[in-house]
Amino acid sequence: MSLRSFLFGSVASYASVVVYYMVTKDGTYSEPSPELASKHILTHGIPDRGPNIHVYDNHVLAYDQAKKTPIWVAERITQGHVDGPADRKNIRFKPDPEISTQFSADNLDYLRSGWSRGHMSPAGDNKHSQEAMSQSFYLSNIVPQNLENNAGFWNRLEMYCRELTQRYHAVTIFSGPLSLPSPSDNGKLVVTYPVIGKNQVAVPTHLYKVIIVEDTNSNPVAIGSFIVPNEPIGFEHALTEYQVPLDDVERKTGVTFTPKLDTSHLGNLCEIDSCKLMPKRDFDSYFIGRRLKSAQNRQSFEKAWNELEVKNIPPSQYHIDLYRHKMKEFEEKERKNPEE
Repeated sequence: MSLRSFLFGSVASYASVVVYYMVTKDGTYSEPSPELASKHILTHGIPDRGPNIHVYDNHVLAYDQAKKTPIWVAERITQGHVDGPADRKNIRFKPDPEISTQFSADNLDYLRSGWSRGHMSPAGDNKHSQEAMSQSFYLSNIVPQNLENNAGFWNRLEMYCRELTQRYHAVTIFSGPLSLPSPSDNGKLVVTYPVIGKNQVAVPTHLYKVIIVEDTNSNPVAIGSFIVPNEPIGFEHALTEYQVPLDDVERKTGVTFTPKLDTSHLGNLCEIDSCKLMPKRDFDSYFIGRRLKSAQNRQSFEKAWNELEVKNIPPSQYHIDLYRHKMKEFEEKERKNPEE
């Protein structure tokens, strides 16, 4: 009896399985032989798209070697993570040593590109550890982000996630970039996005964030999923405008975020909690406070202090206490170094 061979291939993201089936004239199949296929086809090894995940002290990510940006970045934060002495002052953005230079972005890609370096696991989620905060500056955790979005709406969303740790035992967060279609001149949907630098780092059209909060028994109780355009978003826009079903984020990313968790029974985060981001007045007050705290001399301190008056923000008790503390610090410094 003569035999015919047919090749059936199945290629997954991180592993390839090629199977031969022997088919007889009557249509019956013999046992598959993966070893035979591997021997005759993958003689030079299995094509490799890099590790499935990269694990760091306080975040885990999957990396897109073609776009030079993360696919997703996962965190699980508590109050202990967001409170602490770690400081970003002397940390610099740098390529991830775990990523081959062939597939990595570098800082020159962002230089004069018009796009900021946007954290997916933000530095503020790593206050507990200087090393964890330093790792958050690896470019594997960064996407090209609109500067106003990065410093404004997205920053307020990250602050909201940290605020949730005050009301919930733990907060799991997935963040990442998206490249979504938009109508072309002929009405058809197309996906277009710029790339920056010699490494052609992909600029996403949108960003996403999936937030899951847990009770004191570490049981998930609510979920919120959001897709945010990578463009300036004013204070008049509420976070709820960008809330979408989890299924929408999963279909657009091709990622199942919680394969071991049935999220259908979880509450809506924006119904259980506020989903209210910090208003402009409080946001301005917060960042003036940060500038006051980091001031190295009287001149820079007074410049920041004057912003309170310019923006018609009454000094809070925090600002007043900071003023007293910094004045003593400057006086001591001037006494020790009178010529400075």
